[in-house]
Amino acid sequence: MTILSILLPPLGVALARGIGGTFFLNVLLTILGYVPGLVHAIWVVARR
Repeated sequence: MTILSILLPPLGVALARGIGGTFFLNVLLTILGYVPGLVHAIWVVARR
């Protein structure tokens, strides 16, 4: 799942936590910049 988070951060978050607030936060961070979305996605997946 970590590899999926690196390629498409929102998809990795959606698979780890489902569609909810965390997913939409990650989409926003990814739109603002790939790196913030990536860091958030890896953090969410690692906490799981």
